[in-house]
Amino acid sequence: MTTVASLSLVPHLLIKPSFRCLSRKGVGRYGGIKVYAVLRDDSADYLKDNHHWEALFHVDDPGPRVPIEKGQYLEAKQALDVVRFDIQYCDWRARQDLLTIMVLHNKVVEVLNPLARDFKSVGNLRKDLDGLQEELAKAHNQLYLSESRVSSALDKLAQMETVVNERLLSDGSAFANTADCASLDPSTSLDTTTSTSSTVRVGAKKPKRRSLNISGPVKPYSANLKNFWYPVAFSSDLKDDTMVPIDCFEEQWVIFRGKDKRPGCVQNTCAHRACPLDLGSVNEGRITCPYHGWEYSTDGKCEKMPSTKMLNVRIRALPCFEQEGMVWIWPGDDTPTPTIPSLLPPSGFTIHAEIVMELPVEHGLLLDNLLDLAHAPFTHTSTFAKGWSVPSFVKFLTPTSGLQGYWDPYPIDMEFRPPCMVLSTIGISKPGKLEGKSTQQCATHLHQLHVCLPSSTNKTRLLYRMSLDFAPWMKHMPFMHLLWSHFAEKVLNEDLRLVLGQQDRMNNGANVWNWPVSYDKLGIRYRLWRGAVERGVDRLPFSNEIESGS
Repeated sequence: MTTVASLSLVPHLLIKPSFRCLSRKGVGRYGGIKVYAVLRDDSADYLKDNHHWEALFHVDDPGPRVPIEKGQYLEAKQALDVVRFDIQYCDWRARQDLLTIMVLHNKVVEVLNPLARDFKSVGNLRKDLDGLQEELAKAHNQLYLSESRVSSALDKLAQMETVVNERLLSDGSAFANTADCASLDPSTSLDTTTSTSSTVRVGAKKPKRRSLNISGPVKPYSANLKNFWYPVAFSSDLKDDTMVPIDCFEEQWVIFRGKDKRPGCVQNTCAHRACPLDLGSVNEGRITCPYHGWEYSTDGKCEKMPSTKMLNVRIRALPCFEQEGMVWIWPGDDTPTPTIPSLLPPSGFTIHAEIVMELPVEHGLLLDNLLDLAHAPFTHTSTFAKGWSVPSFVKFLTPTSGLQGYWDPYPIDMEFRPPCMVLSTIGISKPGKLEGKSTQQCATHLHQLHVCLPSSTNKTRLLYRMSLDFAPWMKHMPFMHLLWSHFAEKVLNEDLRLVLGQQDRMNNGANVWNWPVSYDKLGIRYRLWRGAVERGVDRLPFSNEIESGS
């Protein structure tokens, strides 16, 4: 039997039977299985020209593979698929070998059954046993061969995964030249010691591995990263007579509602004696300093100065806007863009919980964690991933140019939405239990929004919104919000102890992205996007819709 992997733009798997008897000098009845790489540009008549077929490896031979003729190329992801087909076959073959041994052992038991002696002579029984022993020996040898094939295939897979990882890291290279990449800060730089070619030359010398360099203490944030709309609070937390103090990019701000009930954001420092304004109060749409009673409106103008002559004093204020139950600010110096992205859950979902937490980690490390689902069955063993099995392969499937996609084999869709938001939709049958292979196969879903506001280089303000498309009555149950808050904190604490450890190692010089693998795709793309923003490139990677400063 011949397995053909077509390495074109759209890979095909063709299984072409070629049963043929061998001579007595052969090793078996069939022709064995070989995997071919069909190297072609035109997909129309590729089966007609056998001279285009090049042997990639022979599955029945666990020894070294014969490389493709020099000069031929394999696309990285398609070559990885070829190796996976090999492992699938090896798994099937090993199962067949084991089944053969079990059948032969049953035959031995039948021959040794005392009742058989009444029907066969001792000589015939001995002859049967000798034959079975010979077959068993062959079956055991075949099983050892299968084990060797599996080991070889896994080695091949590891090598090809390295190739795919290098391709992932080179996805962003089209948006920056080598000089740009070399000038990145240590906290966001990309190691450019390898070629950015998107193909792998089979049989050629293995290129050096590409890796992200995210190490050392986080440097001051680039001004370019501030030129986005950032959600900073839920509307429900901002009453007419309350205020919400926040930190954003190492600066202190306070949010409150003005006379028109619209939110405003001013610096959390009185112009008079630098007293924190959030220690005061909000009255008639103005925030009052508790030190000497100076009052400020939402545009930063001081409108009242008790016990002294009125002066023309103003404190800094940021563009502030309220949309769909969230308060947004623009901390940058550029002119704010006219649109703000929607963060509402999909149609049919009901918001059940909105939670705000202050976490002692840099926001990029927290985003890395949220964009990674492969860690769930190892980290969240007492919360939502309790009882999850560990799959052989975890993949994140996404368009070539995109920051969204879905996980395989988990029924979870995920998106990174600039500048600091993660949205995910999870198919569940009941809390903590997955259902189906994709979200489309699931009847009920959980939708999550995580906003990671960069408060400082070692602190993140996290806004979490949880929505369900089933059981809307749960929203009205007493103390339900407290239950969701407890569960969210428990999940985050499972992550927090790990991310805090990463941050400590990173500050001491360790690279937290030293060895990225295939399921790190979305996290890698976030890091490449962020690096492009901080460099100030004209066109940001991975989305045709994202423009610099929008």
